[in-house]
Amino acid sequence: MATFPAPVTEAIESIRLAIANALRDRVIGDDADAKRAAVMLAPGERWFPESSPLITVHSDASMFIGGMRAILFQSLHPLAMAGVAQHSDYRNDPWGRLQRTADFVAATSFAPAEVAQQAVDRVRAVHSRVSGVASDGRAYSASDPHLLRWVHIAEVDSFLRAHQTYGAHPLDAGGCDQYVADMAVIARKLGVPAPPTSLRGLRDQIAQYRPELRSTAESRDAAKYLLIEPPLEIAARIPYSLIAAAAIAILPTWARADLRLPWLPLTERAIVKPIGSLIATTIRWATSVDGETYGVPVTTSDEVAPTA
Repeated sequence: MATFPAPVTEAIESIRLAIANALRDRVIGDDADAKRAAVMLAPGERWFPESSPLITVHSDASMFIGGMRAILFQSLHPLAMAGVAQHSDYRNDPWGRLQRTADFVAATSFAPAEVAQQAVDRVRAVHSRVSGVASDGRAYSASDPHLLRWVHIAEVDSFLRAHQTYGAHPLDAGGCDQYVADMAVIARKLGVPAPPTSLRGLRDQIAQYRPELRSTAESRDAAKYLLIEPPLEIAARIPYSLIAAAAIAILPTWARADLRLPWLPLTERAIVKPIGSLIATTIRWATSVDGETYGVPVTTSDEVAPTA
C-alpha cells in the first residue's frame, strides 16, 4: 500500500468523506444515523446470520450496479412496468424511491426480525393498493403472485450477477445457490409463490417468463430517463454514467436490444467491466469511513482506494 504525506492523506480522506456523504444523502436520506441504529445496531435475532451469502452480497458496493440493472430488467414485463409508470412518482422523486428501496433491502437483510417483518408488511400494504389497466388493455395488480415472482427473480438475478462480476468476494457455486435460497425466504414473506432456491431454478424461471417480456413505450421512456436524463447535477453525472454503463454491460443481449441500449462486447470486456470493478472498489472505499455503515457497503481494512 502506498504511503502519502499527511496533507495528501488528509486530502484523500476529505474526498472519501465527500463521496460517502453524497451516497448517504442520496440513498439513505437525512436520518441516516437513526436508520443505522434501528437496522445495524439494534439487538435481536436476524433472519440471516452474518455468514450468509445474502449478507456478503448485500454488503458489497456492487449492489449500486445491481440495483440499476434490476430496474432496467424488471421494466421488460409490460404489466410490472405499467404499475411503475402509473403509480410511482419516480420522475418527480427518484431519490425518494431509491431510498425506500434501500430501506427495504437493508431492513430485510440486516435488521432484527421484527423490523424486517414490519418492512415486508409495509410493502404488502402498498401492493394491495396498486392496480390498473396497462396500455395494451390488460388489467394488472401489484399483488398478482405472477408479477411478484417476476420482480423477485429479476432482482435476485441482477444483484447476483453484479456481485459475481464486480464484487470484492464473488461466491462459489454453493454460495450462489444459497444466495438464491436466502432471497427466497424474503420472497415468500412478500407473497411470492414457489420462488427459486438454486441458481439453476433461477435461470429456469427467467426462461419461463421470456415469452412475456418485451419493451414498451413506458419501459423505453424509463430507460431513457434513468440513463440519459437523470436528475443529477453535472458533477454527479460522470460516476452515475459509469454505474449505468456497468449495469448495461451485465444485461442479457436480448434485453439490451429490446430497450434499444448499445452493445459493444469488445469494448465492454476491455473497458466497461474493468471500470465497473473500479467504480465498485471506489464506492467500497468511500463508504468505509466508520468501518460499518447503513445502506451502503461495508469494507474491511485491506480494501483501500487504488493507488499507484
